Amino acid sequence: MHAAYIEQFGPPDVIRYGELPAPRPGPTDVLVDVAVTAVNHVDTFVRSGAWRTPVPLPFVVGRDLVGTVTATGPEATGFSVGDRVWCNSLGYEGRQGAAAEQAVVAAERLYRLPDGVEPSDAVAVAHPAATAYLALFTHGRLRTGETVVVVGAAGNVGSAVVLMAAQAGARVIAVASTETAEYVRGLGAAEVVDYRRGHVAEDIREVAPRGVDMYVDTSARNELTTAVELLARRGRIVVLSGLTTRPVLPVGSLYVKDCSVVGFAISQASSGELAEAATRINGLLADGLLRPRAVEPLPLSDAAEGHRLVESGKVTGKVVLHTQQT
Repeated sequence: MHAAYIEQFGPPDVIRYGELPAPRPGPTDVLVDVAVTAVNHVDTFVRSGAWRTPVPLPFVVGRDLVGTVTATGPEATGFSVGDRVWCNSLGYEGRQGAAAEQAVVAAERLYRLPDGVEPSDAVAVAHPAATAYLALFTHGRLRTGETVVVVGAAGNVGSAVVLMAAQAGARVIAVASTETAEYVRGLGAAEVVDYRRGHVAEDIREVAPRGVDMYVDTSARNELTTAVELLARRGRIVVLSGLTTRPVLPVGSLYVKDCSVVGFAISQASSGELAEAATRINGLLADGLLRPRAVEPLPLSDAAEGHRLVESGKVTGKVVLHTQQT
């Protein structure tokens, strides 16, 4: 089978495209013919070696896929040949990745694709939406009626946070540009603060004078001093990006308000947590509410270029790699 893989850590140029032996499913695994896969920031971290995780070489890159079941192990229940499925947790912790014509997925990490959903749309939102769910509900403990600030609200993860928070009955204050204000309002944001004005904290205080219950920064800046100042009593900050950031944390202000900071990486999520997120994601996909803002399609053979685009920060949508089986 054809695959995008590495034989050593390094820049995008270490990605090779060529033939590898077809994978074989174990007793509890499912073999999937891959239609599309995606490129996430975390995929570039694994490829470069910045995110340390067991990697069998040669190593197929990528986490997310949408495809069709072609075989199942004898103990893999719940799936049949021909089912359209998706996964967002390959390519780390010793598991081979998704950027290939075929992939083996543990049945507990595989989910059915709702009818009528385009594969490229689903694969583009799989990782960002799961991250958003974990941020809001698993780690952020969001409750109906709370106020949530979302920094980077028009991005892949940020837009999913806005949508899910609004759907859960929260009041969302989106930090974005004026150019994307209409987009994030369409996702459910009650207020939009233009970060380019340079007065983000003051503008948030104006629309939330009693403070905010949750602060989620998807832009990787992690300005904790500002975040703590904006929190209401027992407010929470959720940290989910910014691998190399070293912000100052005003501990005094944090503890006197009974506030907290929690960090998480989706790579640490259990299969149960990911399955819980998948249930919410499938509901939003089926209802037509969860869609990518933009998709940058490339053939699987251009996986290295896809990694370069993501690392450059110049792509506004999601890079999606199509196999020849699409």
